[in-house]
Order: sequence, then structure tokens, then C-alpha cells
Amino acid sequence: MKISVVAEDGKPVDDATSGADGKWEVPVPKAGKYKVTLDASTLPAGIALKFQDRSTLDVQVYDGSVRNVLFALVPAGAKGGAASADDGGTSFWDRVAQLTFEGFNLGLIIALAAMGLSLVFGTTGLTNFAHGELLTFGAMCAYFFNVVVGVHLVWAALISVVIGGIFGYGQDRFFWGRLRRRGSSLVAMMIISIGLALFLRYVFLFFFGGEGAPYANYNAQPGVQVGPISAAPKNFVAMGIELLVLVIVGLALLKTRIGKAARAVADNPALAASSGINVDRVIRIIWTVGGAIASLAGVMLGLSQNVGYQMGFQILLLVFAGVTLGGLGTAFGALVGSIVVGLFIQLSTVVVPTELKTVGALLVLILVMLFRPQGILGRRERIG
Repeated sequence: MKISVVAEDGKPVDDATSGADGKWEVPVPKAGKYKVTLDASTLPAGIALKFQDRSTLDVQVYDGSVRNVLFALVPAGAKGGAASADDGGTSFWDRVAQLTFEGFNLGLIIALAAMGLSLVFGTTGLTNFAHGELLTFGAMCAYFFNVVVGVHLVWAALISVVIGGIFGYGQDRFFWGRLRRRGSSLVAMMIISIGLALFLRYVFLFFFGGEGAPYANYNAQPGVQVGPISAAPKNFVAMGIELLVLVIVGLALLKTRIGKAARAVADNPALAASSGINVDRVIRIIWTVGGAIASLAGVMLGLSQNVGYQMGFQILLLVFAGVTLGGLGTAFGALVGSIVVGLFIQLSTVVVPTELKTVGALLVLILVMLFRPQGILGRRERIG
């Protein structure tokens, strides 16, 4: 089969013909964005593209790295392959199934980040715009230990989660806690969080650089076919880990003493303090857990894409959408809202261009806020 590579400016780079094993290689002159096109007419007899609209893929190539480009192929006439006139639209529904899976995958990553943000908001009232940088911090810690030190990604991720928890604790111990004790208003603290986000982002840029980079492990895996869904094994494992962590945190909030104390502080900090709960200690534990969960979310996000200094900032709007949609300050609401956001982002590409896929999630957010301002699982509150 024939593959053509074109630079972002439209200048052809080179063509390649794959070997009998389907492998091919095209050297590119420099780092940048390229369009890789598979000529479907050159496929072997009995083989077709799984998705007819994915014969051209946009890829980013970085200095000193090899970028793997995979085209999903199926036997001709199979579901999702070259559709015949009497297919009855099976390829469309296969694509919907694939996008639904990808939506759940994205939604669980957003949920990990949103749960930490929601817990901090619930206990302190702080809208933390620097939360995205906690994701970036976790992803970069894992990258350092995995790529620079040479530790396997599994252990690098665990180290990153521990360091992320320490970083979250340190933020509240030496920064946010002091602002609270000084009586800083929530509006002032929100504005400070924006400045902190900018500061951390450019610190990451200084040390990491502006180009993204992949982890050393699980970078390119052959897809596994499960019914109409095709995905790399790492995606299934990552989703299982994300679900497990979310369930554990949710059960801890419901069943443990510290979880009940956290819910009491979220409901009424003054009443919780008068009943003997150490409010500052609870808030510090929430910051620690939130930082650890955010670091894990950053690792999972870096596993599905390259690690970059803006990765947390780029997903922050979706995290806020998930938190607001589910209900501000509710951990389970953050989970539900994030899943809805992830599904709408991916499924909206059925009817809108990929560049506009976040519009669907934000449209759902606007509609829910119009008819249910407290969010899906939020409670009505009276002011005054």
C-alpha cells in the first residue's frame, strides 16, 4: 500500500510503499506537523480502512523522535470496513461505538482532575485556576523519572502521585493556608490562583521546553479489537485504574472518618469546627489527596498524548465544565459531569468538524445551567 506525507504548508515530503508486514517509514526534514495519507486503492485485496474518513491523519513530529502512525484496517465488507450499498449504516454505528469508548476514556481523565478540584472547592470555596498545572506537574514528574532517570512508567507514575500529594500539601501548608488565616477573600484568592497558574506554566516551559514528548514505555501499541471498538491495550488498563481510583475516593468520602469530616467541613466549616473537627487539618488532607489525584490524571493524560507544558491548561476548561455540570463541590457530581463532557466532546465529531468538538460539551453545560443552575447532582441553596 502507498503512503504519502505532506508538510503543514502543503509541500510534499515523500511517498512510501509498505512491506508485506504493513510497515513503512518516511524521513521528514524537520520537526513539525505533517499530513499522512493512505491511498485506499493500493490496499491488498480483501482489506479496507475501518473508517473511510480517516485515510488522512494529522501528526506532530518532534526533534530526535520517531512518530508511529497507525491506520485501522479490517477485512473488506466487515463492520466498519468498506461499506456496501446494503450495509444499512453499520459503519456509522461502529464509529459511534468507537467514539463512545473514546468519550468514556476522556471523561474518566477529566473526572480524576475534576474530583480534586471539586473537593478543594467544596471545603474551601476556592476556584483554583492553577489546578491544571497540578496535572502538568504530575505528568512531568513521571516523564523525568521514566525518560531521564530510566524508571519504568508504572513506578514513575507511583512516584509522581506521591510527589503530587506532597506538592498539594505544601501549597496549602505554606501558601493557601496562610492566605486563609490572613482573611483573604475568595475573589482575591481566585485571582492569585490565575497568577500562580501563569507562574508555574512558564516554569515548566523553562525547564521542559516548548515541544511535547512521549513517555518511554507504552508509546505505540498495536490496537486490540473488541467488537466494534479498536483501542490500544494501555487504554483499557488506564480506564480500569481511573475507575478504581474514583471508586476508592468516593467510598472513602462516604465511609471513613476523614471523609465524613470533609463533608461536614464542606457543609458548614464553622459548625464542623465547633463540633471538634480540625478544619485546617481536613483541608490539608483534601489538598494532599487532590494533588495526588491530579498528578495521576496528568500521567494518564500524558499516556494518551504527549507530555507538554500546556497540557493541564488545555484541559482546564473541560475540568471546570465537568465540575460545574455535575454540581460545584460534589465529588460524585464531578464524575457524572466529566463523563457527560467527555461523551459529548467525542460524539459531537459525528456531526461537527473535529476542531469544534468542545462546542458540544460547552453547549450542554449552558443548557444545564439554564434549567438546573446547581448542576446535575448539586443541591439548591438559599442566599440570605
